[in-house]
Amino acid sequence: MNSASDIRNFNNLFNEYYSRFVRFAMGYLKNQPVAEDFVSEAFTLYWENRENLLPDTNAPAYILTIVKNKCINHLHHEKIRLKAEREMTDQAEWVLNTRLATLEACDPEYLFSDEMREIVRKTVDKLPSKTRRIFILNRYHGFPYKDIAQKMSLSPKTVEYHISKALKCLRISLRDFIFLLAVFFLF
Repeated sequence: MNSASDIRNFNNLFNEYYSRFVRFAMGYLKNQPVAEDFVSEAFTLYWENRENLLPDTNAPAYILTIVKNKCINHLHHEKIRLKAEREMTDQAEWVLNTRLATLEACDPEYLFSDEMREIVRKTVDKLPSKTRRIFILNRYHGFPYKDIAQKMSLSPKTVEYHISKALKCLRISLRDFIFLLAVFFLF
């Protein structure tokens, strides 16, 4: 076939089936621009590959198969996207519910109770002397790491290490109160 004949046949094919194939894709995608893009891409692929196809290839079936596969891929991606959104929403809801439950369970009286202060005092008293001193300077007197490091002739990293060590001990001692403590006392 010559080029003019190919173009004429392609135009006839396009004019006869384009709208039908768009309606077919719309039935599944419910998105006109995407359906039109897929059909246009399918016709383009047919045109680009026409010389490699077998002579008895059913052109409308070939093009519709491309449209169908593009729709399937699109719907699979949409399904994955919706699942990810749902999981993110579920995670965000869980975090919100946890924060809400923690806040509702918060008893300011208990946070400042003698029992809580006693747990903290006993834990701090059990710390190694250098760790205890660094923790008290930072948390009770408000000294920044840099100033503590200078005052005690240590590196800021060493101060950071001792604060982390003290906080770990407090977390263990106060594990039942960690949410309230994290919000109010430690951070």
